[in-house]
Amino acid sequence: MSDDKPTLVLIHGLFDDPGMWEPQIRHLSRYARVVAPEILEQETVEQAARDVLASVDGPLAVVGFSMGGYVLFEMQRQAPERISRICLLDTSARPDLPEKTEERHRVIAIAESGKYEAFVRDIVPNALHVSRANDAGLIDTLVEMALRIGPDAFCRQQRIIMNRPDSRGDLAGIACPALVICGREDVVTPLELSEEMAAGIPGAHLAVIEECNHYASMERPWAVSFLLQQWLLYP
Repeated sequence: MSDDKPTLVLIHGLFDDPGMWEPQIRHLSRYARVVAPEILEQETVEQAARDVLASVDGPLAVVGFSMGGYVLFEMQRQAPERISRICLLDTSARPDLPEKTEERHRVIAIAESGKYEAFVRDIVPNALHVSRANDAGLIDTLVEMALRIGPDAFCRQQRIIMNRPDSRGDLAGIACPALVICGREDVVTPLELSEEMAAGIPGAHLAVIEECNHYASMERPWAVSFLLQQWLLYP
């Protein structure tokens, strides 16, 4: 590969840190300069977007997973001229529903009460497809990542999510190449939300990964990595 590799930014989700992208970093580093920023200290989507944009130079190809998709939409609002292409992975353009915000306040209270580890171990398997329900290695990786970020960062991530704006009105104005990926059985950000984004962004392509829940990049890493490779290298 030549030295003029594109810059690829991978933005993680709730419960996560850049470790979630390990399969994609390993696969895509030959094609791009891969940057995986941490969203652990910020409490607003606006600040998270500013920090990511300030951390890397030049035009960016950006992948946003779940919470990372909300950050990606804000980056698009703040600096559309710097975004060369986008991939929205198991995420949504919609704002938080009132009942979801209420639930987030409840889990923040749990995390702040000292019960974060028990909560993590209970909830993480729910975001995996039934075919991976007994995959102890994958479950342990997700739990360890959530424990690694800790309850304070988890609460900050929840605040980013619950206070995000409605991005549906921005979809028609996105002019760069766009890929939308979703697990067929995603229970966190269901497929119809990805279908909505793909229908709203001019020229967007929707890819659905079978036998996959919310954590597509970790449940089906080679499928996601291949899709990202094609999206990155070809118009």
